[in-house]
Formats: sequence, C-alpha cells, structure tokens
Amino acid sequence: MRNAVHRGVGLSAAALIIAALVYGGVSAQERRTAEAKAAACNSLKDESACGGREDCSWITASVDHKTNKEKRRAYCRSKPKSKAKAKT
Repeated sequence: MRNAVHRGVGLSAAALIIAALVYGGVSAQERRTAEAKAAACNSLKDESACGGREDCSWITASVDHKTNKEKRRAYCRSKPKSKAKAKT
C-alpha cells in the first residue's frame, strides 16, 4: 500500500514537471512571434523608412514664416484605418 502511494506521488510530480516544461516552451514561442512584429509608425524617425510602408504617412515640419524657425518637427504617423461598412 505504501509503495503504491509513493508511486502515485512520484508520477504526479513528474507530470507536473513535464507540464511546466511544455508550458514554458509555448510561452517562449509566443515571445519569439511577438518580437517579429514591425515597428510602430510613430517610432520611425526617417522619412524614407516611413514612406516605404503603406500603413504610415510622413508629416512635414511646421515652420514659422516670420522667424523661419521650426514650430514642430517632422514625424511619422499611422494612416487612419478605413471604417467597415455598417450592415443594414
């Protein structure tokens, strides 16, 4: 009887360890796929990099005509997503 209890505890501990290792492998796989995503448009600082993507648009710098000073820097932003047509 005592041997059967020890065997059951040992098997359940082994199953727990295997489940933890399998879950750790899946979680590492998810992290790898998350790293493969493209950079966000607002993180791009170069006009050529921004213009090369279809989902981004380059906003030119705003310059004050009187002082010829830059009011706002040029930046990249994501294009607005098209709205889905409502079903009627």
